[in-house]
Amino acid sequence: MEQHLEKKIKEMTDQMDASKDTTVRKQLRSDRKEPKQALKNVRDFIERKQKYARDLAIMQQRNSYSKTDHDATFMRMKDDYMKNGQLKAGYNIQLATEGQYALAYDVFPNPTDVRTLAPFLSTIEEKFFSLPTYLVGDAGYGSEENYKTIRSAYDSIPLVTYSMFRNEKSRAFKKNAYHVQNWPYDEKTDQFTCPTNKQVTFQYVSKRKDKAGFERSFRVYECESCQECPVRSYCTKAAEGRNRQVRINTEWESHKQMIRDLLSNEKASSVYAKRKVDVEPVFGFLKANLRFTRFSVRGTEKVKNEIGFAFMAVNLRKYQASSGYFGPYDKKRRIDSRIDSPFYMFRRLLSQPLNRDFFSGPLVGVRVIPTYPFVFCRFGG
Repeated sequence: MEQHLEKKIKEMTDQMDASKDTTVRKQLRSDRKEPKQALKNVRDFIERKQKYARDLAIMQQRNSYSKTDHDATFMRMKDDYMKNGQLKAGYNIQLATEGQYALAYDVFPNPTDVRTLAPFLSTIEEKFFSLPTYLVGDAGYGSEENYKTIRSAYDSIPLVTYSMFRNEKSRAFKKNAYHVQNWPYDEKTDQFTCPTNKQVTFQYVSKRKDKAGFERSFRVYECESCQECPVRSYCTKAAEGRNRQVRINTEWESHKQMIRDLLSNEKASSVYAKRKVDVEPVFGFLKANLRFTRFSVRGTEKVKNEIGFAFMAVNLRKYQASSGYFGPYDKKRRIDSRIDSPFYMFRRLLSQPLNRDFFSGPLVGVRVIPTYPFVFCRFGG
């Protein structure tokens, strides 16, 4: 189209140059305005299409990216004092802990935790340590794909709740007659009974595939008749003339039942109860005590290095606090212990913002060996 319009405009321009009749020239100039405007629109379209192609290549599977840091993704932050969520460029940090020590970490560009668990577990096995018997996580990681991955690929026990876990245990949920989980089910006939004693029978199997390519299978049930039902408005949002349909993912329900059985066990429940006091204090200490709330570098690799230094600082300071190396809070003893303590420079260095002027010389190299319960490191310079 661009070439055709350029050719058309050139022909009209040549006719104008060849003609000496003023009326003809004015008419040609007037006729040339339309193809020139069309050419401008086509070129603008080509430029925008190329820009969109570049943007999509940068975003890949994401839905946004930062112009100043292409690896960062816009995520809804919780740092607004008016409690208004704000979209800001950031990274999703995944951390594995034990006894409030940071053992393994990784950086991801996607804002949700569901898609980060499987690659993070792979990173732990490849670069850090073998996975333990129990893997504990909050409801943000609960999904059919993650449960299947933990049980089959890593042969571990997932102590990870799902989004409706607490709601399903509430009295209001159990008393709600319109939830299909509360309907009587007959295994022989494979059908449910709704609150008005209508039969909800099996119809067909439906399969869905999400954006990541994971396929789920649903058994679809439909009520025999919702017409003239006195509680229709409370039971279904189906259009008038249609009956309520219920989709049951049997594999997902089996995973949910497994989680309920595990957390009813005293041993597994005690392990899961430690999650809040194990993981959250690490991030709280990092943000509140070390004032580490923003990255000072750009790019995934640089961000990994910076957050690695920050977690190293958390581990070293916790090791000092738990071992009581400094002794009582006494000025003289603190001075003496600082001279003897090999961790003094680390405490002084890593509690400050990363600043090259702090070093007496250039930082030649850093080697980090993630080893429980603390991290060994070597500085040169």
